Amino acid sequence: MSFTHTPTGRVAATGPMTDAEHRTRTDLAAAYRLVALNGWDDLIYTHISANVPGEPGHFLINPFGFSFDEVCASNLVKIDIAGQIVGTSEHTVNVTGFALHAAVHAARADAFCVMHLHNSAGIAVSIQRAGLLPASQHALRFHGQLAYHDYESVAFTPAEGERLVAHLADKPAMLLRNHGTLTVGRTVAEAYVLMATLVKACEIQLLAQARAPEHADLVLPSEAVAARTAEQLFDGGAIEGALEWPALLRKLDRLDPSFRD
Repeated sequence: MSFTHTPTGRVAATGPMTDAEHRTRTDLAAAYRLVALNGWDDLIYTHISANVPGEPGHFLINPFGFSFDEVCASNLVKIDIAGQIVGTSEHTVNVTGFALHAAVHAARADAFCVMHLHNSAGIAVSIQRAGLLPASQHALRFHGQLAYHDYESVAFTPAEGERLVAHLADKPAMLLRNHGTLTVGRTVAEAYVLMATLVKACEIQLLAQARAPEHADLVLPSEAVAARTAEQLFDGGAIEGALEWPALLRKLDRLDPSFRD
């Protein structure tokens, strides 16, 4: 199955498209809708990108200028690693915004999906010198597994890309200081569930700090408990999101199934 654009931005199936690409388009569109539903979007900015199965070097990304609740399977745009459109599309993409994603996709073989958001809680915690504290079970998922990258400017350069991926290394998530959050998933579902866990961890920390401004007033687990819990939550490296994702898709289907269009 493949799609052709219509004046409304909706599309019709017209030709060959692999089942794998169609599933990826559906999952990626769902991730955009869920981000919007949770209020993690930022007008038309930030992106979630995913590899096109069977097409090395090709990716899917949102059409620039669309809000996240307008994204559907068919209006996602196929691009190459330079952010240039593959084939034809009536939509444009944010090439500058994709540069961060391109650096991660190129550096990480496991980076099937890269999610970068400007959610308020994540930015607020990124500003704190100590970063994410081991203050909740959600936060402990990232104990020893959370990277940090200092803010450099709005313009994302190839040199910064090298520094960012060096800081990210093999970790599944990152706080970009003064900027936002980033997760890497072997599936769209994994990138989304990791982001949901990270955002909730940041929200819990901010709530606790609002009531206990001094860190000494916070009860934190010991290093041994934190390390053991992190290992348990890592679960041997199992791909996360497999159980949660079908339930999230059913939720979207009840609310508005147009993400599948």
